[in-house]
Amino acid sequence: MRAIRRATLALALSITSQAALADTVSVDTYAGQVDVPAQPETVAVFDISALDTLNALGVPIAATPERVYVDYLEDLARGAEKVGSLFEPDFEAVNALQPDLIVAGGRSSKQAGALSEFAPTIDMTIWGDDLLGQVTARLHAYGKIFGKEAEAKALETELMNAIGRVKESANGAGNALIVLTNGPKLSVYGEGSRFGWLHSILGIEPAINNVKASTHGEAVSFEFIRDTDPDWLIVIDRAAAIGQDAALASETLDNKLVGETKAWKSGQVIYLDAAKVYIAAGGHQSLMGTLEELETAFGKTR
Repeated sequence: MRAIRRATLALALSITSQAALADTVSVDTYAGQVDVPAQPETVAVFDISALDTLNALGVPIAATPERVYVDYLEDLARGAEKVGSLFEPDFEAVNALQPDLIVAGGRSSKQAGALSEFAPTIDMTIWGDDLLGQVTARLHAYGKIFGKEAEAKALETELMNAIGRVKESANGAGNALIVLTNGPKLSVYGEGSRFGWLHSILGIEPAINNVKASTHGEAVSFEFIRDTDPDWLIVIDRAAAIGQDAALASETLDNKLVGETKAWKSGQVIYLDAAKVYIAAGGHQSLMGTLEELETAFGKTR
């Protein structure tokens, strides 16, 4: 029934909408090279990383999900139409909007096919260890689509300079263990994982090798953290990122076993802004915020 309803809406859109823009550009997406309308005016975005970068480029956004999770995008979201959630688009609202372009990705990636029935849709997912390569590819794709190539280049330069500063501040600072808390649960991430770019791009030495590179990390115990004994703990609080009512990461880690690590004894525990690194990972503003947090933390040891 839902599929029939969606097909009916898509048909109505094709009948009532204006003719597609004649000019198109070919851009790199998660699904490969795709031709999309050049300089679309009405844009719906279902990916927070994309929303972040498009906002940084100064691209007007007509529609967003009901929740954007990161505080610096709240004003933008309040002024935009609501078209459902990241996981469940409101197809009637999308139909009413009649967008020129839809941007999906990440948590909405599986909806890209359904959304493409209403307007040209691109999947701009950013995932895995090659974060920097994907970030720059997406940035320049947006620049090409919206005629903001100069702005995209300026943001890339800003990002590369920030990365350079973090690499310099982290050089020789010691190794680090990336820990994600979810209430009382713990998991760790290493090279090749969704947060592996902290090691591969920034040159932060991993405290342990061969961590299982799964989506949700490798589940571990407090004893594991004690035995690994990292110089630094880089902590991401998943519950805080998604607004769950659960124990904070600082509360979960404040125990005798973690207290035996060099990181805890030295006060070298970095609590990253979880929404930025977990929800909006790969967005320009998110990355700049995370890099600033890391530069400040490592810089204190200089």
